[in-house]
Amino acid sequence: MDNVLFRIAEFLSKPPGFYTVLVVMAICTALVPFGWTDVVTYALSVAAIMVTGVVLIQGFRDTAAIHAKLDEIIVALEQTRNDVVGLEHDDPDKITETIKRLEREANAARERPGD
Repeated sequence: MDNVLFRIAEFLSKPPGFYTVLVVMAICTALVPFGWTDVVTYALSVAAIMVTGVVLIQGFRDTAAIHAKLDEIIVALEQTRNDVVGLEHDDPDKITETIKRLEREANAARERPGD
């Protein structure tokens, strides 16, 4: 189910998805004079909830990726790796896996004698 939600969020967060929402909203608005006010209200309410979900999902992905990138900088101040570049486009499970790997590396580096 997560992949479906992330794909929908990805689509709706780009111009074609936005235009689709605008077209649906225009169609709903055009139906008001024909006595479909209840249907229009319902459709626009669902659209508002979907857009809120899109914002939350996309925000989660971006925030998680930024944390992973910052962790990478902290772990390797002298030599950074490029494997976290573009992480915000990855699957949420991959982002979580990368964060855990970087945290393990940070803990190992902290426990090394002489540091």
